[in-house]
Amino acid sequence: MIYMVPLGISATAAVGVGHAIGAGDATHARRAGWLALGLGAVFMLLAAIALLVFSLPLIELFTTDARVLAVGPTLLGIVAAFEVFDGIQTVSTGALRGLGETQAPMMANFVGYWVLGLPLGFLLCFGMRWGIYGLWIGLTVALVVIALAVLARWRRDAAKLLSAVRP
Repeated sequence: MIYMVPLGISATAAVGVGHAIGAGDATHARRAGWLALGLGAVFMLLAAIALLVFSLPLIELFTTDARVLAVGPTLLGIVAAFEVFDGIQTVSTGALRGLGETQAPMMANFVGYWVLGLPLGFLLCFGMRWGIYGLWIGLTVALVVIALAVLARWRRDAAKLLSAVRP
């Protein structure tokens, strides 16, 4: 459910950036993308804090199983980090989509998850015997890399927009 907010902000970023580009207003396109990124990142940071602070009560809404209650809070700590970077990559992808750039996010996700995240998660989970924690850590590391790559691409493309406006 938490992810739906940055997903909606991502769609808004795509429309806002795309509309501004279509209108020939590069400054507004850049501003729309950065505003969406800020909103998405702040929301996900607040959601991550809530997951950390209220982890046990949240888990207790769904189960009283002692094994789940023992594993859950640590897992939600990993998920909290995952959430922040998931929001950043989602909104960055939307902003790039507004510029017509879809290939860079696709490649970042492919390499991040299939080349880095899943093999690392598998190694940590089964090879190092970290279990579910290892799998989530591997996927979180992948998501951090993906988010940074897509954000760097947005930053580069947004800077190009700004230089296109300057004489």
